[in-house]
Amino acid sequence: MHRTSDNVTGQLSVLNLLPSIEAHLTSAMNGNVALPKLRISDISINFGGLRALQRVSLDAHAGEILAIIGPNGAGKTTLLNAISGVYHPTQGHIVLDGQDRTFMPPHRVAALGIARTFQNVALFRGMSVLENIMLGRHCQMRAGVLASGFFWGLAQREEIRHRTVVERVIDFLEINHIRKAPAGTLPYGLQKRVELGRALAAEPQLLLLDEPMAGMNLEEKEDMARFILDVNDEWGTTIILIEHDMGVVMDISHRVVVLDHGEKIGEGTPEQVRTDPVVIRAYLGEDATG
Repeated sequence: MHRTSDNVTGQLSVLNLLPSIEAHLTSAMNGNVALPKLRISDISINFGGLRALQRVSLDAHAGEILAIIGPNGAGKTTLLNAISGVYHPTQGHIVLDGQDRTFMPPHRVAALGIARTFQNVALFRGMSVLENIMLGRHCQMRAGVLASGFFWGLAQREEIRHRTVVERVIDFLEINHIRKAPAGTLPYGLQKRVELGRALAAEPQLLLLDEPMAGMNLEEKEDMARFILDVNDEWGTTIILIEHDMGVVMDISHRVVVLDHGEKIGEGTPEQVRTDPVVIRAYLGEDATG
């Protein structure tokens, strides 16, 4: 009975959103506006009495780097968890390429082409770099246990195709020299790079990066910033990232969204956000505007 109720709720959510989707499709066909890659409309997430997000709306356009910034506890990671299906909003909608995916579970969201990294490194420490990155291909794997065990037919063809993608990622991230090393033995900066590689192995349309440069030294940050820019430029991947280093955010982002206490308080180009008095107060306090 509970499953039926959830299905009905999801269907009603889609039906309620159809007029909005149709309107945007009509405008796009007429050349008036391009549909965003991702549209988040008035989502709220509550944990009991805690309001983690309150009616947050934003668009991420195809091929852009969108940064989400804000003080600790602003709701940034909660927002990424909602996009990736870990959390389901108590209200609002999340639309990817015109498809409502608000109530989809994480594995179905991943199958749509959304991949992510995490605030804390989430690698299998005893597995090699190559094995960790291969895990990023799990959504594309179709061979069964029997075929994989005997390594014939579909399993063999899949292995060749998956390894081709993974080798491309390893070369792209310049980590060929550590391909056989256990992930847990690597310096922190390289572990973060391997985690990025695992996400890229999924060939995502939308890449979510949760503090990709946290804990890195200056050289490691420069390398990571370069890889993020190259992923966006060479692969055309749309990127949403959370980052506390404002220098990095201002240098690599096309647009910036600012959250504070679960609410969106600012949005615009890096320069617009940098000079927004509301944003300055949220970060530095009332006296900073003087």
